[in-house]
Amino acid sequence: MTSSETIRTTSQPTGALVWDPLVRFGHWALVAAFAVAYFSAEEEAGGPDLLHVWGGYVVGGIVVLRVLWGFVGPRHARFSDFVCGPVKALRYLIDLLRGRSEHYLGHSPAGGAMVIALLVCLAATVGTGLIAYGEQGKGPLAASSVTHANANGNEAKHRARAEGGGERTESAIGDLHGVLANIMLALVVLHILGVALASIVHRENLVLAMISGRKRVEPAIDR
Repeated sequence: MTSSETIRTTSQPTGALVWDPLVRFGHWALVAAFAVAYFSAEEEAGGPDLLHVWGGYVVGGIVVLRVLWGFVGPRHARFSDFVCGPVKALRYLIDLLRGRSEHYLGHSPAGGAMVIALLVCLAATVGTGLIAYGEQGKGPLAASSVTHANANGNEAKHRARAEGGGERTESAIGDLHGVLANIMLALVVLHILGVALASIVHRENLVLAMISGRKRVEPAIDR
């Protein structure tokens, strides 16, 4: 081997396939589905837009699949690879802000904490959305039709109470659904900022890594 070939070989960065296809495709599908659901949330004719509803269904399906994959998927997809305590995640975040954090082949401690926060918030948002939609008599959690009351002279009174309680519950669940969706959007913004900062500190394009699945390997410090 000539000296020029040696220089070219040793200067090439070593990359490893870290993110499997399900993690990568699921990540970008989740981005698209959440965007569709969030920006089509305006109610029309007394109910949510169908794009919002189906976007929510897709988000829920991806979340369930990702949680299952977190137990049976490849090493770096598993929760056991990146879930850690809050102290370790906070220490990593402080070091990242100082520009001297360790490089992780998989999710960093702070990145792992963000994954959990996003999954929990998404699950809660979808769950409250299903309940609110069901109280409108739609979706898989549609409330059963009201049975006829016994002839006791108080049918109208009982129905008014039931409808009033249902409206209060629906309003509370719907409001909570909206709050959770906005919290989710805030987490997304923080996630993007964190990815951008980590990409700068570690001199690695993490967005491209989530597309190609490959990341730089630093054997001495990678975990």
